[in-house]
Amino acid sequence: MYIYKSGIKVIDDALGGLESGTNILILVPSLSSGDRIGYTISKPKNGEFSIILSTDQPSADIEETLGLTPFQRTHTGIIDTVTKLMSPEAADSVRVKYVPSASDLTGIGIKFTRMVEEIFRGDFSEDELEIFPPPIRFYINSLSTLLMYRRVEVLYQFLHVITTKLKKMEALGVYVLNKESFDERTLSLMKQLMNVVIDVKKDSNQEFLSINGLSAITPDWIAYQFEDGNLVMK
Repeated sequence: MYIYKSGIKVIDDALGGLESGTNILILVPSLSSGDRIGYTISKPKNGEFSIILSTDQPSADIEETLGLTPFQRTHTGIIDTVTKLMSPEAADSVRVKYVPSASDLTGIGIKFTRMVEEIFRGDFSEDELEIFPPPIRFYINSLSTLLMYRRVEVLYQFLHVITTKLKKMEALGVYVLNKESFDERTLSLMKQLMNVVIDVKKDSNQEFLSINGLSAITPDWIAYQFEDGNLVMK
C-alpha cells in the first residue's frame, strides 16, 4: 500500500504518512491558515501528482500561493472555477482546466476525470510513471464555496462519488470547510465521507490543530505555525 507523506510532523512520525485511499476533512474557523494546511498536504512528492480544485482564486494566484518547486509545478494540475467569470475565452491546457462556475459540479467532475485520465496515460508530464496507479493528491479549496451554490444533499452525493473514486484510485483526498459558516447537520454529513478530520482553532494569536480518526494519534490540540512556507508544530 502506498503511503503519502503528509507534511504534518505528528502524522509522519507516528505512521510514516497517510495510507492511500484516505480522505481528510480540514475544519477551519474564519481568518485562519487552515487552507494552508490543505496546500501542505496536497503538494506532490517525487513520483506523485496533485490536482487542486480552486473555487475562490484563479489558477495564476494558486501557483503563486503554493510556492511550488519546478518538479511540483510540472506535476500539479488546477481546476479553475474562477477565471472564466472574468475571461470567458480562457482555454484548457494540460495542467489547467477551466469550469465556468463553482456551481457546475458536473463540469468539475468532467474536468477532474479528464485530468486523471491524462495522468494515467502519461500525457500530463514528460516523466515516466514510477508507480502504477500513479499516486495522486486531490485538494478541494473549498467546500464552503461549493455549499454556497448547491444544497448540502447535492454536494454530499457529488463528494460521495469523488471520495469513492479516490479510494479506488489509491489516491489521497483533502477538503477544507469553514466550520463557523454551517450547522452541525452539514458538518456531520461532510464528516461521514471522511477517514480523518483535522480540526483547527484560534486562541488569541496562536493556532492549534487536532487530528481525529488515526488510532496512533491522540486528538490533542497542538500549536502550529507556518515558517518559510513550512508547517511547524510547536
